[in-house]
Amino acid sequence: MLSKSDVTEMIYEKKRTAGLSWASIAEDIGMSEVFVTSACLGMNSLPKDKAEALTRNLGLPQEAAIVLAEFPNKTFSQTVPTDPCIYRFYEIIGVYGQTLKELIQEKGGDGIMSAIDFDMSVDKVPYEKGDRIEIKMTGKFLSYNAW
Repeated sequence: MLSKSDVTEMIYEKKRTAGLSWASIAEDIGMSEVFVTSACLGMNSLPKDKAEALTRNLGLPQEAAIVLAEFPNKTFSQTVPTDPCIYRFYEIIGVYGQTLKELIQEKGGDGIMSAIDFDMSVDKVPYEKGDRIEIKMTGKFLSYNAW
């Protein structure tokens, strides 16, 4: 019986050996790269048809599609504030933090986004299903040094 972490490791291996990007994996199944990456890392579930397409495209066992479609257990190991607005940011990072790290490093290399040389804007944007909050963050890419 495969676990979400087993499937994540299989996907990492296929991605690495085939030289794939998260964007190409997502494009192949017609979904957002952020969401697909998060699902591949076990923090979201894919619709059954998308999970089957992903496993077929990567040559994974059929059981992997079942696991990718299962609802994840989104637990966090640290204590989080109880203010609803602040808590939601912890939730976003808990669910998408590893995804953001993967995508930043895939696009920029081995490094991080600076929180020192950093800009952020918050806007309220009209949306047909109810207004949205748009948060845009830009930070200087800082490469890790090799020595």
